[in-house]
Amino acid sequence: MAKKQEKVVEQPKVEVPVMENPKPKVKPQKPVWEVKDRRYVLNNGLSPLSYTLNSQALFYFDEDLGYEREIKYCENQKTVFVDEMKGQHRLSHVVFRNGMLLVPREKRILQEFLSIYHPKRDKLYREIKPKQIARDEIEVMEAEIDALVVAKNLDIDMVEAIMRTEVGSEVSKMSSKELKRDLLIFARNNPSLFMELANDDNVTLRNMGIRSVDEGLVSLSDDNRTFTWVSNGRKLMNVPFDEHPYSALAAWFKTDEGMEVYNSVEKQLK
Repeated sequence: MAKKQEKVVEQPKVEVPVMENPKPKVKPQKPVWEVKDRRYVLNNGLSPLSYTLNSQALFYFDEDLGYEREIKYCENQKTVFVDEMKGQHRLSHVVFRNGMLLVPREKRILQEFLSIYHPKRDKLYREIKPKQIARDEIEVMEAEIDALVVAKNLDIDMVEAIMRTEVGSEVSKMSSKELKRDLLIFARNNPSLFMELANDDNVTLRNMGIRSVDEGLVSLSDDNRTFTWVSNGRKLMNVPFDEHPYSALAAWFKTDEGMEVYNSVEKQLK
């Protein structure tokens, strides 16, 4: 007699999720300390024969630990943090001679004390950084070059407008060559202010307003509150309280009514 075959029931497959190992957090590394001689100077051109910088009872806020730590400079220690010092603390003086202090490359702890941890860093004294000085000087020279290029290509009306902000009504007595020369000098000596004025539309409008009054086309009342046409006495605008009259006039020139007056003034002054 044949045996009955047992029915095999397949068990459902259970998928086991694969757990990825979390990536370990990488602690940001501190910048590599460059081993070199360093020079420090007192700020504001101070250069006394001798100046002793406070080197004890100071505190530095440790960002990693989240609290202030006492620091001081001791030549016989390998750290500036008091809580890490071992043995006797022999306090050392930090003295500027004639406003300057040269720290050789071998004295790394003193360099770190001055360049990183001291609370008077960049306030009372600063580290001389030749590379940074070179970068700053390049930026200044490039700004001067850019300003001079812009100044060279400005039309005479804009030249007059900008120089009026510097010398006032004296521009009316200057020739175009004098204006151009003084503008180039101004652009070289103060490139940031020059570029700000060169990109300010109100400078031209303000200059036109001043010229219209100087040439007798428009009148400004004695109390500096009202502009009127000289030809017929018609009021053009009232100056808002606490505003400079010519700044207010320049802003008014941008309105529909003011634009018509501006075009009229511009034609008469040409």
